[in-house]
Amino acid sequence: MQPPLSSPPDYHTLLDYHAPEDLLAHRVILVTGAAQGIGRAAALRYARHGATLVLLDWDRKGLESLNDEILAQGRGEALLCPADLSGITIVGLREIADHIGRRLGRLDGLLNNAAWIGALAPFEHYPPATWTKVMNINLAAPFFLTQWCMPLLHEADDPVVGFSLQGTSRAYWGGFALAKAAQEALLGVLADEYHARSAHPVRLFGIDTGPVMTPGRRLHYPGETIDAHPQPEQVTGPYLYAMGPEARGYSPLLLRAAPGQDAQARAGVGNPGA
Repeated sequence: MQPPLSSPPDYHTLLDYHAPEDLLAHRVILVTGAAQGIGRAAALRYARHGATLVLLDWDRKGLESLNDEILAQGRGEALLCPADLSGITIVGLREIADHIGRRLGRLDGLLNNAAWIGALAPFEHYPPATWTKVMNINLAAPFFLTQWCMPLLHEADDPVVGFSLQGTSRAYWGGFALAKAAQEALLGVLADEYHARSAHPVRLFGIDTGPVMTPGRRLHYPGETIDAHPQPEQVTGPYLYAMGPEARGYSPLLLRAAPGQDAQARAGVGNPGA
């Protein structure tokens, strides 16, 4: 392995990231929110580069369709975990981790990608039921799923935990904005706690793609043209780089699409403010 660069490539450079087909060979990677959008596109990219996948989403048919596409590419069958994170319990999340352990023995990477925006609403009219569902999917689930997966990740040579971030601290985004800000805080906490492990330190990354034409985007912005923003498959380069061995040594690694922010991608070791 070559020594790391003084700083990682920026987000926009990584959109054209090219890697060998076996980049992720022998790695087991769990992707949440895998049935559509960025999660689906990232999972397909990981599979093309040799990863064994664990796919989690509430949409069982979407997962089965994705698995069929992976098999059609000549890749190995994925382990499917149909689960609704809006109502899953701590025990349910532990059972997912236990199931992965029994079937695959370890976990090399976890991409916390599942998201649910809910309703865009003025602060004084934000529904409590929406708050609860948003917090469960976007904060409680990734927090405790990551917690339960840590023993499996410790069995890997180069364990990686990633988050799909989104800067939405502005009007009408309510609980989703708070949950996404908290995800970034969690990323920093984990990077600070796990960078100093003497054996197999856990790498952390976060990626903020900016607007992407996902089904969720089209739902909330139906007036946009189909080519107003990149398609999910066009933004998978940073996800592949961050999950793969070439990013080893950078933790936490933050990659942002927004102008003026990607240059501030943080690449400290155990120091979220680096």
